Amino acid sequence: MTSFLIQAHENRPASAWNNDAECVFCRIVRNESPAARVFENELVIAILDILPLRKGHTLVIPKAHHSRLSELPPQLAAALGEAVTKVAHALTLALDNTALNVVCNQEYAQAVPHVHYHVIPAPTFGKQTLPAAETAPLTQKEMHRREFEGRTELDEDEATVLAKQICSKL
Repeated sequence: MTSFLIQAHENRPASAWNNDAECVFCRIVRNESPAARVFENELVIAILDILPLRKGHTLVIPKAHHSRLSELPPQLAAALGEAVTKVAHALTLALDNTALNVVCNQEYAQAVPHVHYHVIPAPTFGKQTLPAAETAPLTQKEMHRREFEGRTELDEDEATVLAKQICSKL
């Protein structure tokens, strides 16, 4: 699903990875950049992804800047785990879809050098989305192609509505 992103990082030089305290997530945490927040406590925020794989694609982010999951202090790792669980539960209720994918990358395929988890509702492709002439279930490759082609930037109004819907389930 993220092979295009992984390929972009395959030969990235080591110097390209750093502890950038001015990263986009740090700016969001400090309210210097906008984001549709769905959860927040003293250690963690959760926001809707601005280029979601699917409706409800949410990022769970520690407020403190850490580049690598393997270097998180235990208290922060626990707080992230708790927030991921809360967000995942709220998403399943808000979207009436219990299937999720939870991903956390470290360096390889990690586009923002700030630890974050992706909580992504599973696709709901079915025969009803196929053209009338098609009757076979989608192959995994076809499903991924349709998902990638169907990605669009998160609309601010839609984000507001969706964030309220998810928040109401927390």
